[in-house]
Amino acid sequence: MKKKVALIYGGNSSEIEISILSGKHVAANIDKSKYEVYEILLRGADWSLCSSDTDKPLPMAQIDKTDFSCTLDGVNIKFDVAFIMIHGTPGENGLLQGYFEMMGIPFTTCSSYVSALTFDKYSCKTFLRDTGVKMAREVYLRKGDKYDTKEIITKLGLPLFVKPSDGGSSFGITKVKKEEDLAKAISEAFSEGETVLVEEFISGREMTEGVFSSKGEIIALPVTEIIPHNEFFDYEAKYLGKSDEVCPASISADTAARIEAQTRKIYHHFGCKGLVRMDYILHGEDIYFLEINTVPGMTKMSLVPQQVRVAGIDMTEFFTTLLEEV
Repeated sequence: MKKKVALIYGGNSSEIEISILSGKHVAANIDKSKYEVYEILLRGADWSLCSSDTDKPLPMAQIDKTDFSCTLDGVNIKFDVAFIMIHGTPGENGLLQGYFEMMGIPFTTCSSYVSALTFDKYSCKTFLRDTGVKMAREVYLRKGDKYDTKEIITKLGLPLFVKPSDGGSSFGITKVKKEEDLAKAISEAFSEGETVLVEEFISGREMTEGVFSSKGEIIALPVTEIIPHNEFFDYEAKYLGKSDEVCPASISADTAARIEAQTRKIYHHFGCKGLVRMDYILHGEDIYFLEINTVPGMTKMSLVPQQVRVAGIDMTEFFTTLLEEV
């Protein structure tokens, strides 16, 4: 009997449109001979089973949240596994994971604890403090905190980056070059959440690597170098083609091996599950950790699908591996 897969996309953040594209790409590549795929659009309190034969989600039935089931044409459908494709809240910050943990329904991502811990950039960095992983220095701000722009710049220098501590897809991120622009950048970052991270600028080459687990083994995908056409890897660079993505990255075998070793180390240290992607800055020979994406983009243009193809892994087999690992 085929497993019933609830493929969940949407969410309540600025990343909703990217999430839908990711979900549609996953749906198109799941092995239909093994799984019955049900697409679910989640937005706020509205959880809808949607038609799978349209580019845009077309609601057909409501999900009963008391047991995560739905009734379609008089037939009650209960799902065997949840494939979470929501970037941002509630699919990447542990909220949806906590729901499934209470319901006893297996899912494809990290646990609620690990998801919450890694989603907040400051908490993530704090958890890695004593591991030897290099990271940029930062100033952490909560909405309502008083701050002095001169003190921040004295500590971190210029330029620097201002970003929401709990956001993704480069929303609310600003590269600040002048002190007079810092307050505005902090305000813009606060428009995406309650906490903000101001980080020193680390010059270098941006690298990223996907990693997943299968049968007790941590498997790292090829490293990608991101060369943005803009000043940094912003929304346009990520999703509108304003970057060059070189996979495998043009780096030495030793450097690639060291990035892979660090990726495996961090994956193990957090106790990650399923697929994640880790971002780095290569500053000379030093590898600086940037962040973890526990529900990385899976659109046709996204980084992980590119890495899967370069690794010679069939996309359908890749999704089967993720589903069988839950």
